[in-house]
Amino acid sequence: MSTKQIPLRTLGKDGPRVPAMGFGLMEMSWQTYGTSPSDEQQFAILDRALELGATFWDTSDLYGDNEKLLGKWFQRTGKRDQIFLATKFGFVGGLKTDSSASYCKKACEESLKRLGVDSIDLYYLHNANPEIPIEETMRALLELKQEGKIKHIGLSMVSSTTLRRAYKVAPVTAVQPEYSVVCRHVEGPAGTDLLATCRELGVALVAATPLGRGLLTSTFSRGDEVGDERDMRVKVMPRFLPENREQNVRAVLQFQELAEKRGCSVSQLALAWLLKQGDDIVPIPGTKRVKYLEENWKALDISLTDKEDMEIKAWANSVKIAGGIVPDRYAASVFVDTKEEGV
Repeated sequence: MSTKQIPLRTLGKDGPRVPAMGFGLMEMSWQTYGTSPSDEQQFAILDRALELGATFWDTSDLYGDNEKLLGKWFQRTGKRDQIFLATKFGFVGGLKTDSSASYCKKACEESLKRLGVDSIDLYYLHNANPEIPIEETMRALLELKQEGKIKHIGLSMVSSTTLRRAYKVAPVTAVQPEYSVVCRHVEGPAGTDLLATCRELGVALVAATPLGRGLLTSTFSRGDEVGDERDMRVKVMPRFLPENREQNVRAVLQFQELAEKRGCSVSQLALAWLLKQGDDIVPIPGTKRVKYLEENWKALDISLTDKEDMEIKAWANSVKIAGGIVPDRYAASVFVDTKEEGV
């Protein structure tokens, strides 16, 4: 696929045009997903992403030294202007969050410094502190936008109610929740009908963990470990724990049959399915290996029919995936409501 053929999608109402699939950088630098590659190995992945046209990059101040690494890459290549850059703020250690106006501005300044850039294209609140009204955070983000330090505002892990309140303060370009064929909460009440709310307001949905944190891969369907001994998924993520693993491998093997029928890999079918769900959805698969970056990118060449979409949904509705998407102690951090202002 040449860069001229790359399908583009619009983020938000009359927002920026970006590749229909982004590139999540969490796995590259955050050792929760196992040992990180060397700087040179990571530079090679970033170089290849640019060559492919995968230029919508998603990072966070939470992801180890990833912002610093990107800063080095920008300095090394001089190609900052070719990347649509998204980063996030809000986590301050463990499950603790700070979405106050003062911290928002402080975190932005620190991210700009680490990245070595003058402006961030899309700046997300990574996780809202439920005790801080979303209106306070949004006013700070709006001021950053007016100052030219950020170009677009995003929210992550918020409820529909929080999104609506936020939008009354300033336009929100994108919301980033978990969304995959094995995590469809955003489509219904369990996810506060967030997808419908995004469409009501004209907000793009950037799908985080579109491969189910590695569940929707050929590696997992073979029964292989998804990471090395340092990978926290196999230690704390319910769907990867020993008591759930066998059942989930069987489920993904069924999905693999659908992929083989379509002539593609498990991950490619999972990404193609998300792309089929609407032009307002942009999946951001992540990897620390060039071969998987290339494999995922080829999902853009797969156009599913309505019949294939129905077959995949039928599988998703019938299969039983064992375990929740996050440990119970993290559940309150998903689809967050914040307190009302003045209460």
